[in-house]
Amino acid sequence: MNDRNSIRILADSTVAPLVRRQLTRRGFIGAVAALGAAGILTACSPGGSTTPAPGATGGEIEGDLSIYSWGEYDAPEVVEAFTNEFGAKVTMDTFASNEEMIAKLVAAKGTSGYDLVVPTGVFIPQMIENGLLAKLNLDLIPNIEHMDPAFLGRAWDPNNEYSICKAWGTTGFVYDKTVITRELKTWNDFIDAAQNEASGQTSVLDDPAPLGGIYYWANGIDWNTTDPADLDACENFLVNELAPHIAAFDSYPGGAAIPQASHVLMQVWNGDARIGIQESPDPDRWQWVLGAPDTELWMDNWALAVGAPHPEAAHAFLNFILTPENQLAQVDYIGYDTGAAGIREAAEEAGLEMLDMVFFEPEQVETMHEGKVTEAQARIVEMWNKTKAAAGA
Repeated sequence: MNDRNSIRILADSTVAPLVRRQLTRRGFIGAVAALGAAGILTACSPGGSTTPAPGATGGEIEGDLSIYSWGEYDAPEVVEAFTNEFGAKVTMDTFASNEEMIAKLVAAKGTSGYDLVVPTGVFIPQMIENGLLAKLNLDLIPNIEHMDPAFLGRAWDPNNEYSICKAWGTTGFVYDKTVITRELKTWNDFIDAAQNEASGQTSVLDDPAPLGGIYYWANGIDWNTTDPADLDACENFLVNELAPHIAAFDSYPGGAAIPQASHVLMQVWNGDARIGIQESPDPDRWQWVLGAPDTELWMDNWALAVGAPHPEAAHAFLNFILTPENQLAQVDYIGYDTGAAGIREAAEEAGLEMLDMVFFEPEQVETMHEGKVTEAQARIVEMWNKTKAAAGA
C-alpha cells in the first residue's frame, strides 16, 4: 500500500490446488496446499488457451454482459440502472471460492462466456501468468480517477492493467447480548464464550485460515507462522478444545443465522455481519466486535476474463460502477469499503447506517494483517478438516 499510513492488503503468492472441499470466498490461504506447486493455475498454460476475443475499443456496447462474482456482492439498483442506460442485460453467476472460479476458467480455456470476474488479489498474478485474465483498456474507464490512489497500484497488478479494486474487508465476530450478557472484546473473549455461554451455539467461518487465526490472534502469534510447535498447539486447540463447542461452519451467517438467531456467537466478515444485523427483527440484540488484538485483511478486484464475449459492455460497466453515486450505493448494499476516494465522507453525509462496521480507524487497520502462502498450507487444511470432523460437521 504505498508509503502512507494506509491499508496493507494481500501480498503476492503461489497458488496450488486443494483436495475437493467446499471453500469460502476468503479461502485463498486454505486453498493452497497438499499437492505442491502444480495446481489449478499451473495446469493451465497460456499456450493451451484459445485465441483471446478482441478487446474493447470504445465501439458499440453489446446487448449482454456476464459477470462471475461472489453472492450478493452488487447493489441490484446499480445493475438495473446500468441496463436501463446502456441496454446491456446483465447476467450474474456466483461462486463460493476463488478456487471454484479459477477451475471454471481453466476448464473453459477462454470460452467460459464470462466477461467480468472478481478474484481476490492474491490470485491475480497467477491468473495473469496462466492466461486467464485480459488487459483492461483504461482509456475506456476514466472514472478510475474517482478511486483512492491508496487502492490502486497493488503489488499483484502495479499498473492496474488487469484489475481494479472492488471492495476490501476484515474479520471479527458477533454475539447475542440476550444470551451473552458480559462484554466481549477480543478473540480470547470469543474462545471463552464459545466454551461457556455459547457452547453448542457457536459458528465459525468455513475457511481454514481464519479458523486457525482465532488461536494465533488470541495468543499474539503471527498467523502466517510455519513453526511446527505453533502448528501443533493450534491443532490441539482447534480439535480438542474448540471443536466440541462448534455448532456450524458458516461463512455467511448474515444471510440466515443472524436474522434467525440460530446461533449466539458467530465468527464473521464485517460486511456480512452488517447485513445480518440490519435484517434481524431485533438488531439491538447483536453486538459486532472487530477481532482483537489482531485479525485479517483481504481485497477483491474487478477483472476481465480472457475470451470475454462482451468487452465493450464490460468496460462500460466498470466505468459506470466507479461513479461516486454508484460506489455509494455499493457500499450501502454490500457493507464493504470499495476504495473510492471520499467514500467514507459520502457515506456519512448520506446517513448510511452502521458505518463503524464498514470503515475503520488507522489504529484498527494497524491490527489487520494480510495472509501469506507458506509451506504450512497443507497442515492448515489438515487442521481445518480435523476440526470439522471433531465437531461432527
